[in-house]
Amino acid sequence: MISREKARLLRRMIVKASAHLNDEDALEAIELFPVWKTDMEYSIGERIRYDEKLYQVVQAHTSQDNWTPDITPALFTEVAPPGEIPVWKQPTGSQDAYMTGDKVHYPTKEDAVYQSAMDYNTYAPDVYGWEVVL
Repeated sequence: MISREKARLLRRMIVKASAHLNDEDALEAIELFPVWKTDMEYSIGERIRYDEKLYQVVQAHTSQDNWTPDITPALFTEVAPPGEIPVWKQPTGSQDAYMTGDKVHYPTKEDAVYQSAMDYNTYAPDVYGWEVVL
């Protein structure tokens, strides 16, 4: 049996190591990531849990109760399972713009798949900078 002090140390080490997991492994071990809370300082690249989903911080900030990850794309992006093609969302800036090769369904999950033909693409697929691929 290990002491509480040793258990706390191990927990800190597990949390530290979890930062280096790829998205696929991180989604399998979502419980390793802290739950989103208000009044917390979040750094770019940090991953947190909210409403049973994993999110990555895209802009450093101190959280507020009306800035939850599910409704604040300027601060968070949802970590999508590898191979899953998301539905297009309007980027809020360069931190969540689409890059060359990114694929999205547009306008709904049941519609065509588009691939971005340029980096930092903030246009809708029916406007500019996308090619239909499926």
